[in-house]
This record gives sequence, structure tokens and C-alpha cells, in this order.
Amino acid sequence: MTESPAKSDLHHYLTRAREAMLWKLDGLSEYDLRRPLTPTGTNLLGLVKHMAGVEAGYLGECFARPFPEPLPWMEEDAEDNADMWATAEESRDSVVALYRRVWAHGDATIAALPLEETGEVPWWPEEVRHPTLHRILIHLIAETNRHAGHADIVRELIDGAVGMRKGSENLPGGDQAWWDGYRARLQKVAEDARHA
Repeated sequence: MTESPAKSDLHHYLTRAREAMLWKLDGLSEYDLRRPLTPTGTNLLGLVKHMAGVEAGYLGECFARPFPEPLPWMEEDAEDNADMWATAEESRDSVVALYRRVWAHGDATIAALPLEETGEVPWWPEEVRHPTLHRILIHLIAETNRHAGHADIVRELIDGAVGMRKGSENLPGGDQAWWDGYRARLQKVAEDARHA
């Protein structure tokens, strides 16, 4: 079955967001992938693990096509935030491989169902609990891009690496002196606003 132009567009943007998530892991040590760099513990490997669970739910369970592997951190008795960090036993390779398997499972759901297919999201309020695949794809694109944005910031805090996607930084080409001056100017504006 050939994808409709709308489905193809949605699938394309979801795939780009997934790729951005994984690209943010490139070249980092297991330590740096796991470092909690915000007060709430946000870390790169946890973001990928979280997205594996999110996508398994939305493109699996919600359309009666459950992902065939257990995800213990998604069970009701799992500790809070268990999906937001990787245990010592969960290596980069294992988390990335899981995400890719979930990704393939999601792609199979996208290929098999029309955009008008209705699913059930049990954790959504009753009045919106039965969205179409179209709405779920929009939701997943937004969710994946949101977490890719978190990954952008965490990665910059780790080693200064920035960019929207591999091969396209999407930032001005200034050198370190330019960026230092730019940041200093923003800091001054912030301080002036505080005293105004």
C-alpha cells in the first residue's frame, strides 16, 4: 500500500525527529549519556528510553498492536520516572536498539493503518480518548521534537555540540569570540530588565 501524501509528510517529520534524538548521542561516553544535567535529572539516554516507551504506547497499545517486548519501566508498579533514566544494565547500545525496534514497530503500524483509523488512548480524558492515527502522528511529532529540544540543551551543556540535525546546525557561523560577545550582550539586557 502506498502512503498518502499527508501520511508520507507526517511519517517524514516523525522520522526526522527520531533521528535527531539519536544523533544527540553520537560520540559521547556512557557517563555523559547518563549525566543528570537539570534539577529534575534530564539526561540523554533517559530521553531516548522515554521516547521508546511513548512510541510503543501510542503506535502499539493504542491501536491494538502492542509492542511484543516487555517494557518494565512502563508497568503500573514501576518506580516514578523509571522511564527517564537508564539503569546500569541498560547500555547505550541496548537502549538505542530498543528504540529502533519500537521505531520499526511504529512504522509498521503507520504503514498498516489509514490516517482515519481510530485508536484508544486510555490515559487521555474520555472526550478525546479515541483519536485518529492522524492525530496520534501529530502528537508524536510534537512530543518527539519537544524531547529532541531537551536533548539539544543537554548535549550543549555536556560538550558544547549544537545543531538541529546532522549536517545542519541552523545557527549563525560565529566563532567563540562572537558567541561570547553575543551571550554577554544578552546577559546585560537581562540585568538591565531586572533593574528596570
